[in-house]
Amino acid sequence: MLKVAVFFGGKSVEHDVSVVTALQLMENIDKSKYEIIPVYITRNGDWFTGEKLKSVDAVRNFDPADPELTRCYLPANARARQLYRYDAKKGGLFKKEERVIATIDVAIPAMHGLHGEDGTLQGLLELAAVPYTSCGVLGSAAGMDKILMKAAFKGAGLPVLPYIYFDRGTLESCMEQHLDSAEAALSYPMFVKPANLGSSIGISKANNRAQLEEAIRVASHYDRRILVEQGVASLEEINCSAMGFGSDVQTGVCEMPVTWEEFLTYDEKYMRGGKSGKGSKGGSGGADGMAALARRIPAPISPEMTALVEKYTVEAFRLLDCKGVVRIDYILDKSSNTLYINEINTIPGSFAYYLWEPKGMSYTKLLDRLIELAMVAYDEGKNNEYAYDSEILARYGERLSGAKK
Repeated sequence: MLKVAVFFGGKSVEHDVSVVTALQLMENIDKSKYEIIPVYITRNGDWFTGEKLKSVDAVRNFDPADPELTRCYLPANARARQLYRYDAKKGGLFKKEERVIATIDVAIPAMHGLHGEDGTLQGLLELAAVPYTSCGVLGSAAGMDKILMKAAFKGAGLPVLPYIYFDRGTLESCMEQHLDSAEAALSYPMFVKPANLGSSIGISKANNRAQLEEAIRVASHYDRRILVEQGVASLEEINCSAMGFGSDVQTGVCEMPVTWEEFLTYDEKYMRGGKSGKGSKGGSGGADGMAALARRIPAPISPEMTALVEKYTVEAFRLLDCKGVVRIDYILDKSSNTLYINEINTIPGSFAYYLWEPKGMSYTKLLDRLIELAMVAYDEGKNNEYAYDSEILARYGERLSGAKK
């Protein structure tokens, strides 16, 4: 039986969304195949494990002093793949057998936002030689930063809306110049976004200069880098999921979320379906969270537009060297029937299972597939050469010896 560590929570404003994703995952995974090891990361960045963390109550009423919970960490040791007990008082006085809590066969990052979805956790898992289900360091980092992501998409010939960006450190001294630059490059309405956040947090629509300044200040509370993007007056949102690794990429069914405003707010994405966080009837995933969002599946678009969305989705997946499952969001300008790629979600809410169920893949089977892809990618990485014999150190030693003489 594979030991699967599920990482969730995190030092991120998307902490609660991550908890919901993890709870839905742990509820729907095939427990006859996998032993689940929950690893909860607090808002302060501390790691804890324990069976009771499979319950929302344990997280909602989290108590770090709970004797049923163990503070832990994953050392960057390519041989261990082990969670270690952490004790600030005892330090390294534990014997090895006392320190080891569990061995990890594969990790599932159920993280959203910074310090988890952005490549930081993936980098640690790479150093620890733990197979994991999400995109790698490159795709995770590029997919997290909207500015870098759009530059990559644009450079690859994928259509993106016009945008500009700037740094929070220049706001007080250069706000008027930033406003002038935005108005010169773009037209109202504009959308202002923190570069490194999802779930619509910190995003505002600006219809005039005063609103633009306020939107920039709001976004600056959440990130150092701020994106200002051209708005579309008559738009539809289309989302498409992709799954795979390397050249093996498939797409799920396209969806069209039903929006209540010009864009989906945090509450519209996650709060409209209720409060329980339980899976939907039949055990297919979450009736709450992302699954509660009103949506049209399949999206009511032409076969030609569907094919174009799928084509761009595969191209973006391969461009960022993605792995596992992602969701890519598009904006369709209805006035011109023009499609723009908006952003990629490298760890989508509930892993976008609802875009795969219409193709006959249940949430449980999707999780099986993600674990399988994690193992395939890990084995493929073994083909890389990490050693190269050279004379550099020998020559450097000779130079040092000569200098001492």
